[in-house]
Amino acid sequence: MALSASPPDPTARPWHQRLSRFGHRPGHAGPDAIDLAIAVGCFAVFTLPVLLGAVSGAGSTPAIAALGAAAVIPLIVRRRWPLAVLIAVAVVLCLAALLGVRFTPWVSNTGPAFGVAVLTMADLRSRRESLWATGLALVALYITGMTGMRMHPDQEEDFVQLLIAVPAWLIGDMIRTRRDYRDSIAAQRLRQAAEEERRIRAEERLRVSRDVHDLISHTLSMVAVRSGVARLVLDEQPGEARQALSAIETASRSALTELRRVLAQIREPGREPEADEPGLAEIDGLVAGLRHDGLTVEYAVIGAPADYPALLQTTAYRIVQEALTNVVKHAHTGRARVEIRHAAHELSVCVSDDGPVNETAVAPDSSGSGLGLVGMRERVSLFGGDFEAGPRPGGGFAVTARFPIEAR
Repeated sequence: MALSASPPDPTARPWHQRLSRFGHRPGHAGPDAIDLAIAVGCFAVFTLPVLLGAVSGAGSTPAIAALGAAAVIPLIVRRRWPLAVLIAVAVVLCLAALLGVRFTPWVSNTGPAFGVAVLTMADLRSRRESLWATGLALVALYITGMTGMRMHPDQEEDFVQLLIAVPAWLIGDMIRTRRDYRDSIAAQRLRQAAEEERRIRAEERLRVSRDVHDLISHTLSMVAVRSGVARLVLDEQPGEARQALSAIETASRSALTELRRVLAQIREPGREPEADEPGLAEIDGLVAGLRHDGLTVEYAVIGAPADYPALLQTTAYRIVQEALTNVVKHAHTGRARVEIRHAAHELSVCVSDDGPVNETAVAPDSSGSGLGLVGMRERVSLFGGDFEAGPRPGGGFAVTARFPIEAR
């Protein structure tokens, strides 16, 4: 017989606040058609034949009817008050033994009522509580059975309720254990989903912070260089100064547009990069813009590019962007090299510079937070790649990122 309980309400009060002294559990379903059918079926199959005289019983007809009904009526509310129902059924059986009334065709009023009560108790209550309740009920039935046998020597008594209670309790305990296991699996999945959501949000915030850092750092560095050029040539070469100011305006507007797009991604964590995000094809334009600012950049592409994911291409672009920004801000050099290498199982990005060319070279402020290298390393680690950054043996600085592409 399959017994079920309503799923626990996560907003409900703790269990010790929801249990009353009679074992009432408001979170469980009340009487339904199944409970009513069990009670009516038990009475119709085991007590009604005695009342109709089809089988023999013991005691007066009113007593048989009253005790037979009293033994099964509590089963209607067995899921709301499992402990109270077990007590009520046990009390009826004890009373029948003491009064010498047999409302079923068999000795000791053998029937399913006590087994159903025990099963429901083991299903809906803790193992410890159901064991104690079932054990005390069996002790009470044994004592009253022995007493009833002495009071009514003409009637037979046995301890058949033990044979009914043991399998009923085992079945109920198995049902409860399986349900608790399913509930624990469901709760674990909910926790995993919540953890995954928090992880996605944290990674998204980290990614957005890296994008903002790369964008702002690069744009401000370019603005600093071009505004310095405009200041130096404003009097002698006003045309070149106007060109530098125009470039500053264009870079600023472009940066604002890209910044709005990056910040908008906070509203939708985990979404794929938009189609207009920069990729490998835009590195050429990035290098060309720096050449206009007076930095000599050698750009080389080795190998045939593959159909890389958009996010990987954007990551490679950001690494080149940040590395070139560091060259402008810190290297005090006029030369740099960008190399993109496409191999069979790897995409590598390398940005290097030759170091300061002379002591009088004018360069922007070289102070920094160090977040650029950290951000680049984090970007590469998301793809399981390798990142290296440090001085070159012959002078200068090099940044190298390698991305494995075996999964493609």
